[in-house]
This record gives sequence, structure tokens and C-alpha cells, in this order.
Amino acid sequence: MIWHIAKRELYDNLNNLRFVLAIMLLIGLMITNAIVYLREHPTRVQQYRSSATESLEVLKARTDLYDIALNGPGDLYKQPASLRFCADGGESFLSEFVDGGYWMWGYGDGFRDFWLLNYPTSNPNLLNIRPDVTKVDWVFIFGYVLSLLALLFTFDSVSGERERGTLRLMLANSIPRHTVLFGKFLGALISLCIPTVIAILINLLVISTSSAVHLNNEAWKRLGVIIAVALVYIFLFLALGLLVSARVRRSSVSLVILLLTWVIFVVFVPGTVASITSGLSSPISSDELRKRQNQLHNEILEAYIDRTGGDETPERTLGRSEYIMKQMEQQERLRREHLDQQITQVQQARAVTRVSPAAILQHSLEAFAGTGFARHLQFLENVQRYAREYREFVENTDRSDPESLHLIGVPEGMSKKPVSPEAIPKFEDTLSLGKDFNTAAIDLLLLTLFVIVLLSAAYLAFVRVEV
Repeated sequence: MIWHIAKRELYDNLNNLRFVLAIMLLIGLMITNAIVYLREHPTRVQQYRSSATESLEVLKARTDLYDIALNGPGDLYKQPASLRFCADGGESFLSEFVDGGYWMWGYGDGFRDFWLLNYPTSNPNLLNIRPDVTKVDWVFIFGYVLSLLALLFTFDSVSGERERGTLRLMLANSIPRHTVLFGKFLGALISLCIPTVIAILINLLVISTSSAVHLNNEAWKRLGVIIAVALVYIFLFLALGLLVSARVRRSSVSLVILLLTWVIFVVFVPGTVASITSGLSSPISSDELRKRQNQLHNEILEAYIDRTGGDETPERTLGRSEYIMKQMEQQERLRREHLDQQITQVQQARAVTRVSPAAILQHSLEAFAGTGFARHLQFLENVQRYAREYREFVENTDRSDPESLHLIGVPEGMSKKPVSPEAIPKFEDTLSLGKDFNTAAIDLLLLTLFVIVLLSAAYLAFVRVEV
């Protein structure tokens, strides 16, 4: 009986103008998405390869251990995501690299501090005063367009039947109410899935025609997860539409309530609430960070001068090594604390926006598409792990030379043996699907919980409907 009601609902939707509008709108948006992606992605990949190759060649040209230890690995670049068409993730506002050869202080006698990790910020072009247009990615199509279509397919599912008097005839045949409700839910779901699946297939077909795009097995797995998450998101708005339709008598009232709810939780909450929350706790400014760095530098330098004096003695050479290592560790700790403050600010804002299903969908799709803030955190984690490996390589290489004094940071105190460029660790920016599941676990749980609550509420509301 559920399938019979679903077929009836599907037939009504197929013969309705909103189905034609839905299929045209979704196909148009998906084709636009594919065309924009194919225009931008090859250029982005080429820029990444050129920059990464240039940085690697500079690293390979070094054979002196002191030079390797002093200058660091250079710029470390984030690999562009092949699934950026699914979720742009505000990538233009996130830095595409970390400076692994950053240093602040040098001295006239050739004495210079070692490299630090520098986390540059990426700002929009200040000369471009045009309004920022929403990216036409899958997050926009599913989060905004598809959710609105789900409400348009369900706003009159129950209230429309009551207005026409057909609901009383249907329930007079001793059909269980849960059968009617889930039949309508299934019919609306199939009606919405038909244009969605067609649009997705066209999108992937257009993208697959380009030789510059290579989707490996993991990318296809991630696409499957993204589509599954989007399906759960559709469940949520279909359940919401049924709930409101069952609670009111007129379809026009149902539509107004649903549109108002959609505007609040899909359009208003993600941006406005995040802006308010992020303003409540802001990290220290760049100027304040620079002052603290200078203050810390002067304190360590004064302690070094007080201990070693001005004469060139073995004790001063040892003090230089200790000073350089302490300076590097303390300065990087300070920069890492500043980075952690920025990360905490973003995480607090994202946590508050979880009251919006659209924000939950965006966070989840960004995680599985390999873009956005979650992806950036993985990139920073890869950078910091590589920085430790790089420094361990320098220390182990110097320790393996019995003729070295093992004073890292001092030219005369380190190994003079040439280093093979092939032995220097190379940076690899990798993604882990398991980490992405852990990152999106709370969002997926909340999305599922919303669906269960709304479906249960829709059922209870329909049980109490008076016909």
C-alpha cells in the first residue's frame, strides 16, 4: 500500500510544473558548475605543480648540512582538491602554502637565526569591490536549491489533500496513517531524486570529458559519501515539509511557514550567527604577535650575551648553538599559539552554526571533498609533521658524523660532509578518508538526529490530523 500511495504522489508531481522547473534548474546549475570547474582546475593544478617543483629544486640544490639546517625546506604547498566542484570551501580565503624558510633576525658577523614555520593568511583582492557571488558548487545546489525544492514538493502533501477532501476518502478505507505518511514521503523523495540524479550524471559526464581531470578510486568513494550525505539532507527537508503540512489546514499557510523557516535556518543563520560568534573571541593581532616575538627575541639574546660575553671562545660557540635552538623553539611555539587561537575562533563559530542544517551539510561536504577549513587543518598537520621530520634529519645526519662537534646552528660546529639531495625528506600533502570521517562525525550524527526528530514529529502530527 505504501508503494501505491508513493506512485500516486509521484504521478502527481511528474504532471506538475514544479517538476519541470526542478529538472531544468538542477541541470542548468550542474552544467554551470562543471564548466566553471573545468576552466579553473587545470590552471590551479599547473600553478601548484610549478610552485612545488620550483621549491623542490631549490631544496635539491643544497648539499651543505648547515645550509640545509639554516634555510629550511622552503615553501610547502597545499595540493589542490580534485573534488573542489563539490565544495569550494572558501579556498580563496585560505592560504595555499606555508613558508618553511621564514626567518626574522640576522647579525653582522654572519650569525643568523634558523628558519621557522610561517603561516601566511590569504586575503581577498582589496581592489575588487564587486559583491562576492556564491559559488555554484554542490554545497550551494544541495544546501540551497535542493532544500527549497524539497519544501515545494511537500508543502501541500497533507494540507492540499485536506483542502480537496481527498484525505478523508483515503483514510476512510482503513489505511493506516503511517502508511499514508511514508508513502507520501517516498513519493516526494523519488520525485526529487529523478532530476537530481540526472543532473549529477550530466555534471560528472561533462567533467569526465576533460583530460586534465583525473578522479581516482578514492575520489569516487568520496563522491559516493557526498551523495549519501546529501540524500540524508533531503530527508530532513522532506520531513520538515510533511510536518508543517500536517499541522496547518491551508497549503498557502504551509508554504509561508516553510519559506520563512528556510530563510532563517538556511540563509540567515550560517552567515550571521558565525560572524557574531567569531567577533566574541578574536586572536591577538599581527602587530601584537610581532611585539611579543621581538620581546622574546631580545630576552633570549640578552641572556646569551650575558653568558658568553664578547670574546670568541668555545663557550660562546656552545652558547650560540643553545641560543639558536632555544630561539627557534620559543618563537615557533609563540607562532603556533597564535595559529591555535585563530583555529579556535573558527571552530567556535562553526560549532554555533550547527543549529543550521545547511551549515552541517557544508561542513560535511567540505570534509569529504578535501576542501575548506577541515582540509586546511590536515594540511597544517602535514606541514608540522614534515617540519619535525626535516629537523630530525638534520640532527641525525650531524650525529652520524664522528668528526662533527654536534653544535646545531653553528657552521663550525656541524658536519662538513656533503649531503645527498635524495636523502633530504620531501614534503607530501596527503588526505585521509578515515580522518575526514572523524572530522565529520558530529555533523553526520546531528544531521541524522534532525531527520529522526522531524520524521517522528511529522508522524505524531499526522496521527492527530482531523479530517
